Amino acid sequence: MTSKEIISSLPYEYPFLFVDEIVSIDENSVVGTYTYPSDLPFYQGHFKGNPITPGVILTETMAQIGLVCIGVLLIKNQQKSNADIQIAMTSNAIDYYIPVWPSEKVTVKSSKEYFRFNKLKCKVEMYNEKNQLVCRGTISGMVKS
Repeated sequence: MTSKEIISSLPYEYPFLFVDEIVSIDENSVVGTYTYPSDLPFYQGHFKGNPITPGVILTETMAQIGLVCIGVLLIKNQQKSNADIQIAMTSNAIDYYIPVWPSEKVTVKSSKEYFRFNKLKCKVEMYNEKNQLVCRGTISGMVKS
């Protein structure tokens, strides 16, 4: 599958699609990017006069790039079909270090820890444009077609 095919297979759309580009992907790892548009609705109230990207959105971005994109590739390669992908996050443990501002581009790097019985677990890291570590942790989910 190509990067564009993977992105078009994701079960999200604007304003909840947090994947702009997949830089590289294989069955064991992925690197992708996303730029948070400054007009996203959550910036109006998080925080008053000093908007930052909520941690839950950072986690979702890491899950979409770092878990779901690999999951789509693994399932499509396994099934060899065009069936829709179903995904559910089952757990995450993320540590946050620095904020992400409106209009900031982030890079997510993920490596697969395991994929068994449709459960996928990945180590995921997010970096800002200055290559500073924003957050990192593990994310797990169930993936199937």
